[in-house]
Amino acid sequence: MAISAKDVMELRKQTDCGMMECKKALADANGDFQKAIELLREKGLATAAKKAGRVAAEGMVYATYCPECKVGVVLEVNAETDFVAKNDKFVQFVKDCAQVIIKENPADVEALMGCKMGDGTVDDALKGLILVIKENIKVRRFVRYEGVCAAYIHGGGTHAVLVNFDTDVADKAGFEAYGKDIAMQIAAVNPAYVCKEEVPAEALEKEKEILLAQMDNDPKNANKPQNIKEKMILGKIGKFYKENCLVDQAFVKDGDMNVAQYTEKTAKELGGSIKIVKFERFEKGEGLEKRQDDFAAEVASMAK
Repeated sequence: MAISAKDVMELRKQTDCGMMECKKALADANGDFQKAIELLREKGLATAAKKAGRVAAEGMVYATYCPECKVGVVLEVNAETDFVAKNDKFVQFVKDCAQVIIKENPADVEALMGCKMGDGTVDDALKGLILVIKENIKVRRFVRYEGVCAAYIHGGGTHAVLVNFDTDVADKAGFEAYGKDIAMQIAAVNPAYVCKEEVPAEALEKEKEILLAQMDNDPKNANKPQNIKEKMILGKIGKFYKENCLVDQAFVKDGDMNVAQYTEKTAKELGGSIKIVKFERFEKGEGLEKRQDDFAAEVASMAK
């Protein structure tokens, strides 16, 4: 039967699928609108499965905090190309996932997929998004903190930070700016730990081994007595703490103080106490193998 352009446009409006896909679905459904929607959804499931093996290392990371319920979330959702991070539907899906995590507190990504979102589940919404965007999309990871938090997103979703505090001044004017400063510090300098007490003994021993090996390979220090070398290592370990422990790092906005001193100063000004408990820093695609496109091969394949 003949399919009208008006019906194709209406189906496209409701599903966000391509014009040709909508026209084909309507033809296969003999003009039955609801059947066409079902066919597109079914195709969405097939499309999602087909694309699942493709490399998804782009996308965005996102962080948010709900002051009313005192819950914060940082998460990463990946796609195949960086263009997707600018897609409004993709961005909204990421934000909606964060809200589901805040409310439902799923144990992991698998549990998140089964949580309710809209008229279906997160998994349903994801597969529908894959049909629209036509790329493999994956919710990779998330962290959820309860308590007072600060959230920060850098570069439109290249980096995201969530910081958890123990404080009695969260409602004071000035704390929000302080929290953002700490989150930005973490985004910029990438500390590994909150404080030196958190550094594992094995990590410290490994650092000492590296420092000792460097001295042994340095003509200026190789022949120095062992006790002198050990004293020198202690001094270098102090530098290790300043580089890797958040509270010992120089504050990026004022190099005359470290983060611990900035925290103490702010707490005093606000008339209470502030302790940085923990943080999570996500960088988009970290640890993932990026897709390597062979442009010449792509052009050649199109020419065949």
